[in-house]
Amino acid sequence: MRSFETIETDLQHGILTVFLNRPEIHNAFNEIMLEELTELFSDSAKPEILCIVLRGKGKSFCAGVDLQWMKSASLNSYEQNYQESLLLSACFDAIYTCPKPTIAIVHGASLGGANGLLSACDLAYCTDTAVFSLSEVKIGIVPACISPYVIKRIGEYGARELMITGRRITGKEAEAFRLVNRSVPAELLEETLAEILANLRTSGPQAMKQCKTLIHEVCNHLTMKEAYDYTARMIADIRASEEGQEGMNAFLEKRKPNWIH
Repeated sequence: MRSFETIETDLQHGILTVFLNRPEIHNAFNEIMLEELTELFSDSAKPEILCIVLRGKGKSFCAGVDLQWMKSASLNSYEQNYQESLLLSACFDAIYTCPKPTIAIVHGASLGGANGLLSACDLAYCTDTAVFSLSEVKIGIVPACISPYVIKRIGEYGARELMITGRRITGKEAEAFRLVNRSVPAELLEETLAEILANLRTSGPQAMKQCKTLIHEVCNHLTMKEAYDYTARMIADIRASEEGQEGMNAFLEKRKPNWIH
């Protein structure tokens, strides 16, 4: 895996940890970070990767957009702004459609567009003291590119409250909004992550990938009528697959399947 300028990677025992690595500005993102994240998540179908954990170096997960980048964008033409905004959309889409399970681990601050990064992940966990804000309205703009993912997580009226007020919430309230799956005391964050990773290690790698495909299609593309046939074909295909056969045989034979080492 190549070296990056704004992110740092660490692959151990199938777990690829991706650190946002601009701690001096609380990991605020610029066009380079967005491009690097898009590249990494788009190229994650390697068999040696079981799942991806997204974290921030230093005191915060991510403070949203880099103010210097924002300042330069304010001087751009409409077309330049549009093209730079597409970098945001491409990044969130790459995380959302990543074939591997993705987990955001949030500490410190998660402001503005940072909430798009965590919302595009499959799972998100935070410390009780983490601070979240969809703060775009405070500077006269809107959380546009992150909205599909945030709204999927928290629903229409939760999004109305947090996006229109731009108010700050901490971990337990973020959990209540379902912006994160769980908020825990800081000293339990690593233990919580370890428990989730232990669960993922016992799941069939292809089954997890197909679960993500199934959810994506049912939630974004298929009518109920179309899902009637699509889901029946999917389970028939998976039952006949090598992993499906191994998993069912292991269950019937009361042994561990071969993907558990």
